[in-house]
Amino acid sequence: MKIWWALNIVWLFIFAAGAIFIGVREVDYAGVVQTPEVRMVSFIILGIVFLFVVLFQLMLLIFIHFVKKGTTNTSTKKLS
Repeated sequence: MKIWWALNIVWLFIFAAGAIFIGVREVDYAGVVQTPEVRMVSFIILGIVFLFVVLFQLMLLIFIHFVKKGTTNTSTKKLS
């Protein structure tokens, strides 16, 4: 589980860096000046990606939890 939390911290830093980058840039790579409206759309897109990552992580956590729970139950049943 330590790897799980370390990866979650890495994801948090990636999204925080993305949010800071979007917040401070004046012009994007295409040369478009960043107005508040364009910046808000960029934050919304970053938020949607963040939600997808969170949902995937939660599904994976539930899967890991049930696999661990299933393996411990079968091993205790075999012993008794």
